[in-house]
This record gives sequence, C-alpha cells and structure tokens, in this order.
Amino acid sequence: MKRMTEQSKIVAIIQARMGSSRLPGKVLAEICGRPILWHVVERTRAAQSLNSVVVATTTKPADDVIAAFCREHGVDCFRGSEQDVLDRYYLAAREHAAEVVVRITSDCPLIDPEIVDKTVRAFLEERPDYASNSLIQTYPRGLDTEVMSFRTMEAAWREARLPYQRTHVTPYIYENPGRFKILPVTGDRDYSAYRWTVDTPEDLELVREIYTRLAGERVLLNDVVRLMEREPELADINRSVKQKALQEG
Repeated sequence: MKRMTEQSKIVAIIQARMGSSRLPGKVLAEICGRPILWHVVERTRAAQSLNSVVVATTTKPADDVIAAFCREHGVDCFRGSEQDVLDRYYLAAREHAAEVVVRITSDCPLIDPEIVDKTVRAFLEERPDYASNSLIQTYPRGLDTEVMSFRTMEAAWREARLPYQRTHVTPYIYENPGRFKILPVTGDRDYSAYRWTVDTPEDLELVREIYTRLAGERVLLNDVVRLMEREPELADINRSVKQKALQEG
C-alpha cells in the first residue's frame, strides 16, 4: 500500500444516524444540555492532528435532523447509504480529498482528543495501512479511534463482500493482516474493563453521571478514571451491558 507523509490531509469522519436497535435517536440525546453528537464533534475537533471533521449520515428522511444539526454547528456533512457504511465512508473521504481517514463513531461522547492524536501520530510514524487503539483493547470502550490511508479504505471498499464488513467499515482490513500492515496502539495501563460508549439507556445514564460530576473539567481519560476509582459504584450502572457482536449489526 502507498505510504503516507506527515503532510497528508487527515480527515476525521464521524458516522451518525438516528436509527439504533437498542437506543433509537441516541446521537441527539442530551448530556448536560448538549446532544451527544455535539460532544463527539467538539471533542474530535479538539484533536490537533486533524485537518477537518466530517459527519457522515444517511439519506433517510429520519436523518434530516442530523444534517440540520451539522448546518447549525458549521460541521461538514455527507449523506450516503444506511447499511453500507463502508461505502458511505469511502464516498465521504473521496469527496473531502482525504489522504488519511480517522474513523470515529457518534456513540462515543467521551472520545479523547489526546488519544485521537496519539493514534494518528503512531500511524504517521510507523506508516502502516491501518492503526487502531481497539485491536488490543487497553482503553475503555468508547475511546475507539481507527486510522487508515485512503488507499487502504479504497481497497476494502472494492474487495469487502460480507455484509458485516460493509456495516462495520474496517473488519475486512484488520481481518487480513497478510494483505495490510496493521498497527495496534495501546495505553500504558489496561482500562478495558470500563465501558463509556452509549448503546443502551444504562450507558447513557453512566455518561450523564460522569459529565455531571466532572462539570467544568476537561473530561479526558485520566479525569474519568480518577472519578471511577473514587466512585467505583458508577461502573455498576452499565456493568450488565454486553457489546454486540460484529455480525449483529
């Protein structure tokens, strides 16, 4: 695969839609008076390694509200397929002339800009085809960042055939380490037991509690870890939630 340079145009693409099997409309659910999507966008924008941030939603009428949100907040918006999310990402990246694509999902209102930068920096230094901090899980779920060259995404877009590979964007890449150079990015400590993504009402309750308690703070990884260590009972709020398998959509 073509190697990237530090001068490459780096575009973060945040996938977002109103449809959700376990918590419909979650991307616009409010945390401290702001929609989840607002938190994700603003925290992603705070990453210093990015040239631009794009929200990629669907062409369904139900997602007109996401397009309206983007207009209101000055966020670039691309609309594409609901189910073929890989196609949506690829076309969004092509439209914005991305050379490096950073994948963020809209159910991560605690996404950490410093960890986004760390993952991008590792990608630029090591020059893999794909880097991710979720290949070997040491960060809490909900801080997931994936970085890939546009050419790598294009190869996946052309070659991936299984439905879950299209829905989840990147499985075709990391399931083929003989085809692509893969780079895991890990933290100094293992915090993988924590779940800070929002997929269920319990997840939303936890993140709201975190934001309420840390109001006025930066709310980065170490801030939240210190809170969870002070109040370990918070983890009980969504402890029973199981992450869906890739094939479940």
